Amino acid sequence: MMRQRSLMVLCLALLLATSIQSAMGEYRTVVDSRGVEVDVPVNLERVVSVSDGLVEETMIALGVEDTLVGLGSKGLQHEGDFTYPTDDGTIVSTSGGKHVALTLSPEIKDIPLVMDWESGVMNYELLCSIEPDVVIIRLGGSAFLSCDDEKSQKTIQTIESLGIPLIVLYSPNCYEDSNPIAISDEINIVGQVFGMEEETERIATYLESQQEMIEELAEDIPDEEKPTVLVFGLSPMHRTETTAGLAWGLKTTESYMIEDVVNAKNAFRSTLGSFEIVGTEQLLAMDPDVIVLGTAAHYAVPNELYDAPYYKNLRELSAVKNQRVVSLPYTPRNSAKRLEYPADLMVIAKAAYPERFVDIDLGEWLLTFYQELYGVDEDTAITLRSAQLMDWCVGM
Repeated sequence: MMRQRSLMVLCLALLLATSIQSAMGEYRTVVDSRGVEVDVPVNLERVVSVSDGLVEETMIALGVEDTLVGLGSKGLQHEGDFTYPTDDGTIVSTSGGKHVALTLSPEIKDIPLVMDWESGVMNYELLCSIEPDVVIIRLGGSAFLSCDDEKSQKTIQTIESLGIPLIVLYSPNCYEDSNPIAISDEINIVGQVFGMEEETERIATYLESQQEMIEELAEDIPDEEKPTVLVFGLSPMHRTETTAGLAWGLKTTESYMIEDVVNAKNAFRSTLGSFEIVGTEQLLAMDPDVIVLGTAAHYAVPNELYDAPYYKNLRELSAVKNQRVVSLPYTPRNSAKRLEYPADLMVIAKAAYPERFVDIDLGEWLLTFYQELYGVDEDTAITLRSAQLMDWCVGM
């Protein structure tokens, strides 16, 4: 009872402060992904984000990350170290994996989490005690997989009932075609929140230009010449004697990237949406020309699929025999819906059509990409490439 009373007092105090600020006219109106008009204080000092990195990365690019006081994704704070054995017993290690946001803003490590990681439920008492000026929630990510399920709608209603200004963003997963360019709308809404629309328009335009460049290089390919590409997750949680890992079907952003941007074929033709567990026999029957290792559930370098003894039964796959396995940049919990989505596109495109992208050195392209996107110097770009565990592609 005392705890509930404390929560009520905190939230009422926040509501009163927000009402006073609005009455003084110190706010701007932002239209979020729902089409809802939200009054947001002009002078933002305390922002809570529930996102897998898109919101936080945009704030870093805008130089306003110091206003972050609460996070919803533990993945932003995670540092990954990975090992795998080879046939001769040698242990191969990959270490230092970090989210781009954590690499550029180490202070993120110490920001409190407003979401309980195991239950996926928001801690409203903590949220109110943080006294945020605004909360930005992204639907269609790891915290809220769906845009319209009961969990996400209940969370939205509860936060709004507390009088806290709430901005809701829709990731590409919330749309029928899952086109990653929908991220531009999210970026520009964040720009509205901070009154920095020109800056976010520049970011969105640059990202779109990279997607368009890839589309142009991969256009006009006859259907019979398109390779089959599988986005495949080497998740230890799902690896058994009969189960190989995770695959992304047709109704996913990953599939849109493969088929509508890179102009190849998704080897996994499921229409159920999201990712699914696939069996060893199922994977062998697919026999994709190219395998792209996704990093949402677990990071793996291409050599793990080539050399680890527990994947020996997959060595007859065409992609493995022909050494056409690549890894996406390391992103805990979410691998396709952040500012770096053109990097995913480029990895897939280079693997699918090496002859068409022969003039693009992937390692060097990544450095230029980070510099253009975040305005960092070359040394920082190199640090980002390493933190994303992409040094395997240097010289490719």
